[in-house]
Order: sequence, then structure tokens, then C-alpha cells
Amino acid sequence: MGTTASQLGKELLSEYQELTFLTKQEILLAHKRFSELLTKDEKDIPNIRVPMERILTLPELKSNPFRKRICHVFSTSQHKDGSLTFEDFLDLLSAFSDSATMEIKSHYAFRIFDFDDDGTLDSDDLQTLVNCLTGDTEDTRLTSEEMRQLISNILDESDIDKDGTVNLSEFQHVISRSPDFISSFKIVL
Repeated sequence: MGTTASQLGKELLSEYQELTFLTKQEILLAHKRFSELLTKDEKDIPNIRVPMERILTLPELKSNPFRKRICHVFSTSQHKDGSLTFEDFLDLLSAFSDSATMEIKSHYAFRIFDFDDDGTLDSDDLQTLVNCLTGDTEDTRLTSEEMRQLISNILDESDIDKDGTVNLSEFQHVISRSPDFISSFKIVL
């Protein structure tokens, strides 16, 4: 059975449309997909949290190398467990939608890549980022010299104030020169 506007509630649907970059149809589809992750007993519980493990079963996230980090960034859980409410899920989809602005997309990309949540991308964050992209196996992992050189190149290119880290505005400056970023930073249900 498909999700209808009356199931979601017309007032809530209208509120969600004002708070996201998503269309009415996208919100209804998101609600349907989120509801499919719930057990029968959970369907009637308001503001239910879906565990990260279940969120990660969605095909759109399953093969994303940053899938766990994405859940952690969008989760409002006090337990920092990556679980998502429906509103968290909508925030995630909104940031990754085609309609989201470059500023929103780059803000969330920065937060996803800031693995230690300290507000900067340092060499440890960059190393983790590279390992996520290349795969952290013996066959795909860069040698320590290759990694050192790559991180040095990234910092040379993007660390404008030369403090050894990349802050949000430096990251946004680099991203603004990358025309493919906005079209590649998306998740479509």
C-alpha cells in the first residue's frame, strides 16, 4: 500500500515542504521508504528511530563508502549511534537532493569528511577520506609515501591560511571550483 498525503498528514507534509528542498512527491516517497524499514510494531510509534544498520540496507546507501558517516552526521540521537528519525531522514535526503544549494551540499560534505568532528580537515581526516575512496585493503591502499604526497598536494591546493588544516570556508572555496561536485553529491530514492 502506498503512502498518501492523508497518511502522512497534510499539515506535516506542508511543514516538511517548507523545511526541505524536497517536493511533495519526494517527501511521500521518502515516507514510504522510511516506513518500509520499520517493523510492524514500530509503525505506530511517533518519532521512532531506525537503527543505522537498517538505514544502511537502503540500496542508495549500501555501496556509498561514507554511509556510516552520513548516518552519524544526520542523526539527532543523543547516543551518537547513527539512528535516524523520519525528520533526520528527510534532512539527509534534502541535503543530497538536486535542489539543495552548493552552500548546503558543501557544508554537509565537509561535516561528513570531518571524521573527528573538530571543525577542520586535518591530515588524519584526509587519510581516512582517501582510504574510504580507494578502499582500505592491501591491494588498494596507497603506500605511506603516496599518501603523504597526496595529503601534501591537497593541503597545498586548499589550505589558504597555511595552518595545516582545511576549514569550512577553504573547503567551500575548493568545491566552488569543482563543477562536478554539486551533481555528484546526491542521493535519489
